[in-house]
Amino acid sequence: MNIIKGPAIFLAQFAGTEAPFNTLDGMCGWVASLGYKGIQIPTWETGLIDLDLAATSQTYCDELKGKVTSYGLEITELSTHLQGQLVAVNPAYDTMFDGFAPEAYRNNPKARTAWAVDQLKKAAIASKNLGITAHATFSGSLMWHTMYPWPQAPKGLVEMGFKELADRWMPILNTFDENGVDVCYEIHPGEDLHDGVTFERFLKATNNHKRVNILYDPSHFVLQQLDYLKYIDYYHEYIKMFHVKDAEFNPSGKVGVYGGYQDWKDRAGRFRSLGDGQVDFKSIFTKLTQYNCNVWAVMEWECCIKSPEQGAKEGAPFIASHLIDSTDKGFDDFAGSAADKEALKKILGI
Repeated sequence: MNIIKGPAIFLAQFAGTEAPFNTLDGMCGWVASLGYKGIQIPTWETGLIDLDLAATSQTYCDELKGKVTSYGLEITELSTHLQGQLVAVNPAYDTMFDGFAPEAYRNNPKARTAWAVDQLKKAAIASKNLGITAHATFSGSLMWHTMYPWPQAPKGLVEMGFKELADRWMPILNTFDENGVDVCYEIHPGEDLHDGVTFERFLKATNNHKRVNILYDPSHFVLQQLDYLKYIDYYHEYIKMFHVKDAEFNPSGKVGVYGGYQDWKDRAGRFRSLGDGQVDFKSIFTKLTQYNCNVWAVMEWECCIKSPEQGAKEGAPFIASHLIDSTDKGFDDFAGSAADKEALKKILGI
């Protein structure tokens, strides 16, 4: 039996205004025809899910789940990436992130944050109502503008930043705990949780809250030049979600990690469709299986070269080909023999 389930697909990058991408029925029929077994639903797409209703009506959730199941699919997780971003926004980014919130909350950071927190709490309840035990989101960021140590950060700045971030998230985490759902932060540049060290700092600031977990996406580590395989060795116990997304990093004499403010297609680090980048997925699936990470393999498509339709079509068989049927049988069992305690002593010479 597979420990890693799949293939599944994150619907965010495919939702649109034209059929089949403008309704849940249309998208379910489309992804099922491509061979996907699960869908990850972005909660800000109101044409796919009514988050307010999902948090208040078990009947609505049962009907929503039934609709998805009728296409041979499961809802793997809900996502609040955009709302999670708004839990913590440095004023430098107010204008750019205002578009993530409804118009009524724009130009009002406090109201926008309160709305975001309420959205996350509703997502916790909705997840429970749908029988889902993990949730995808972003941490938001108060300190990203200080990422490079120039000018040097005043003493105590980072500690204060993580304390504030934790203080904002603790009521949300407690609501998720009450509903039996893990919060899986996508470790992502632009977020205060963007690597292993920052995850550990946040975990410590929340007093090791048991609902603080990881959405593992190796593509973001390729762009940071971080060892994404060793990351699994360090943090496998926290990996409760998995985005299968490819990437490549090709530095030159003109551009490196920071990208030179260029468009995605011209950057040294860029996201690619599955199989077109440099990510060693065979080793990733092996490690996640080795560590018994019970996750859905969810394709997230982001590519500046290939069309989303082609990426989705190729993604399902790519993931399926990497799924591993784990075994309890040793390859050398045929040569084994039973031994009692006295036989063991004889072998050891004692």
